[in-house]
Amino acid sequence: MSRPLVLGPNASGSLCEIVDAHYGELRAFARQKAGNPVVAEDLVQEAFARLAGLGETRVENPRALLYRIIGNLAIDRGRREARERTRALPLDAAEFAADEEPDAERGLIARQRLASLKEAVDALPARCRECFILRRFEDVDPDEIARRMGISRNMVEKHLRHAVTQCALALRSSDH
Repeated sequence: MSRPLVLGPNASGSLCEIVDAHYGELRAFARQKAGNPVVAEDLVQEAFARLAGLGETRVENPRALLYRIIGNLAIDRGRREARERTRALPLDAAEFAADEEPDAERGLIARQRLASLKEAVDALPARCRECFILRRFEDVDPDEIARRMGISRNMVEKHLRHAVTQCALALRSSDH
């Protein structure tokens, strides 16, 4: 029986090993679920971020958990897209303003998490940071990033994996 994985403060190497070991197969699974390689890439990155966010939870089979997370994310995305397509009338913003306004504590937590994320992005190596910003904030396709930066798509994926891992670790440490 394999030893359970404990994702804790000193387990960043373990998370990196999981990313390296399963990234390709999970991306292929996500492509099958999403039907879109760009969406699939986002699903895989989100799944790894959620795994990193588990803290010190024991995970017996991280690969299986990642498959489950990706499947659930794909279902959620499909439901969200279906809701958006069926939305017939625009919503009155004033009607929902009170529900969307965060209280002071949630606002503070969100600002702290955002600051941690910004620090993590700023700490990335220059090329990795550029790749991450192009993908996550400017929504540039990975093939286009490779072309712009003069690197292979595999290198783009490697930069993205590293960036996502570092950001997830920063968010996890900000939650403690």
